[in-house]
Parts: sequence; C-alpha cells; structure tokens
Amino acid sequence: MTAVIERPAAPPVRAPWRDRVRRAAIWAALVFVTLAVVRQVTGANALTSAGTVNDAIGLAVPIGLAALGGLFSERAGVVNIGLEGMMIFGTWFAGWAGYQWGPWAAVLGGIAGGALFGLVHALATVTFGVDHIISGVAINIIAVGATRYLSSRFFLGREDGGVNQSPSVPLIGRVGVPGAGGPLGTLEGKHWFLVSDLAGLLRGLFTDVSLLTILAVLLVPAAFWLLWRTGFGLRLRSVGESPVAAESLGVPVYTMKYAGVVISGALAGLGGAFLVTVYDGKFLENQTGGRGFIGLAAMIFGNWRPGGLAAGSALFGYTDSLRLREGSAAVHALLLFAAILLAILAIRAGVTRRWIPAGALAVAAVGFGVVFAVTDQVPAVLTPLVPYAVTLVVLALAAKRLRMPAADGLRYRKGETG
Repeated sequence: MTAVIERPAAPPVRAPWRDRVRRAAIWAALVFVTLAVVRQVTGANALTSAGTVNDAIGLAVPIGLAALGGLFSERAGVVNIGLEGMMIFGTWFAGWAGYQWGPWAAVLGGIAGGALFGLVHALATVTFGVDHIISGVAINIIAVGATRYLSSRFFLGREDGGVNQSPSVPLIGRVGVPGAGGPLGTLEGKHWFLVSDLAGLLRGLFTDVSLLTILAVLLVPAAFWLLWRTGFGLRLRSVGESPVAAESLGVPVYTMKYAGVVISGALAGLGGAFLVTVYDGKFLENQTGGRGFIGLAAMIFGNWRPGGLAAGSALFGYTDSLRLREGSAAVHALLLFAAILLAILAIRAGVTRRWIPAGALAVAAVGFGVVFAVTDQVPAVLTPLVPYAVTLVVLALAAKRLRMPAADGLRYRKGETG
C-alpha cells in the first residue's frame, strides 16, 4: 500500500493592504506616544489638546481634498498643477451660491465651479495635447483675475460684498458625541501622561466637528474603494500606467482621462467650498493661501495613495494648527519631537543596514536636539514657515520610496502603438 504523505497547509497570505494598515497603526501610535512624552517634558500642553486636534482636522481637510483631486487626475495620467486655481474657483462659486441659497448650495456651487475648470484642464491636455504644466499654471493665473472680475460684477454693491469678497454665507452646522465633552475635558485638564493626551485627542475628534468635515474624511476610504475595488478604478489606473495597453483592451482612454480630471476639479472645488462654509462664512480673495499646491505635495508624500495623502495633509494641518494656537513656544517643543522621531528613524535604518540614510537621520536628530537645547523658543518671524518647512523635510525623507504612475504627464494620442 502506498503511503499518503500529507503536505502542511500553506500559511494564509496576508493582504498587502492589511500590512499597510498595521504599519500605519504602529507608526501612528509611536508618533502619539512621542508627542505625549514631549508634552510631559516641555509642558507644552497644546501638543495634544482638543483645540489643537480639532483645528488640525479643519486645516487638513481642504488640503486633503485638493490632494484627493490630484490623486484622481494623476492616476489617469494627467498632472494637475492647477489644483490651486480650481480651489479658487470653488471658493468663488461657493460664495456666489451660498449667499443666495444657503451653505449646502455653496457646497454644490464649489463642486460645480471646480469641476468646470477641471473640464477646461482636461480639454486642453487630453484633447488638444497642451503641456500639463502650462495648462495648470494658466488656470492658476486666470483664477485670480477671473474671480476678481466676477466679484466686481456680482458682489459689488451687495450687503457685505465687494470686489474682493462675497456677501456672508451661513456656516454649516457642527455636531459631536453627546456627553463626551465634559468627562474628556476633565481628564484632559489633569495633564496625566498618556491618559490626558488620549482624552484631548478623543475630545478633539468627537466634539464640535463640522458635518462637512465628516463628509470629507469619509471621502478618503471612498476614494480607495473606488480606485482599487471597482472596474472604474481599474480602468482609470490602467490609463495612467499605460494608455496604449489600456486602449488595446478596449478601455476608452480619453473618457477615463476626462473623468479623472473632472473629478479632480470637483474635489478641489469642494476644498474651496469648505473654506467658505466652515471657516470664513464668505468668499475672500486669496482665501486658499496656496493649499492647492500643498495638497499636491501631500499627494506626492502619500505615494499617490489615499491613506498616505491623508497622513501628509494631517501633518501639515497639525503643524499649522499648533503655530496658530500657541505660536513660537509650541513650535519650539516640536524641535524635541522632531529630534526623537528622527533618532527612531535613524535606529530603524541602522537595523536594516542602510548606513547612509541612518547617518543622515542621526545628524539631523542631533541638530534638532541641539537647537532645542540651546534656545528657549523659535523666533516669531520664523513660526509661519514651520508648516512649509515640515512639508519639504517630509518630502525629502520620503523621496526614495515614491513611485508615480508610469504615464503621468505624458502626451497621448489615440491609436498610438508605443
């Protein structure tokens, strides 16, 4: 009788996205504990306060929406440096619709305004083959002059209106978990290590949150599902990787490119509407403040993925919130936080025998630590630069692992064979 040899069952294959989620959760916990340590050492309670967390979310949302817009466009192979201009048009159309019909009409107006100029960008780049950068820069330039002209036609002479602002727009309502604010506020006020920090985090996340903020946060997993779990997303991404191969398989390349860029403009416009209906209560000239460009940087930092760009947007929103709430003293505490985090990254690089990155990170960690030790606060004139500096440093550290879509920014004509 022939013996039957039983083979051991193969271990279950872990889904790549689960590994990424697990790593992200570990890093998030590490960053939070580091912040708690720094708060305890420096006494800068704003580092984990509910106010800082709440403001950070609000500041991160328009950047994140612009970044999501850039994601859809570039996954379809079209570079969208015109995100800033589309956000500007979103703010104007939100102001125009909002003062007449209310805040949710402002949201729809912002989406429509951004989508309209996303369509212009698609027409220029996809149909007429204009260089993507030139088209995007043109939209950014046109947006500034066009919105001022439109304001002079539609807002001048109205109550609270003028050539550089719209009449007042009602703000979108805010919600929170009932009864959570009091107990969490009490715990936060104790300033206990980790416990009070966690209370501040939860209080910032679950009290006094705008309804539009909740909607915007939900768009991040929705974008992941749409791009990586649906046939539409597969076709869109295939166009950004190889339009020739996609066309050979029957994918309507032009249609998918148009869809990606129009969705991109709509999301950027929604980011503009957020500024009008959540913060300022009206359209204001120069309201976006470069958030479209920062969103583009956040998308690159996030490696053209929804979760990564959300982390990049949160990083900028947090540093900006801390600067606005506490000024130079809290920013000075961030120097110690940066030193500790860079030291951890240096150790990690050393363990994996990547000696050059490990050395560079170690030098940077020592540099931040020395600056923290020999100074009492960051000069006030430098604090407005901190969010931008953080963005540049993070992009520099992340540059080696980035991979853009293979056909991103390349001119394509139907029927090409290579």
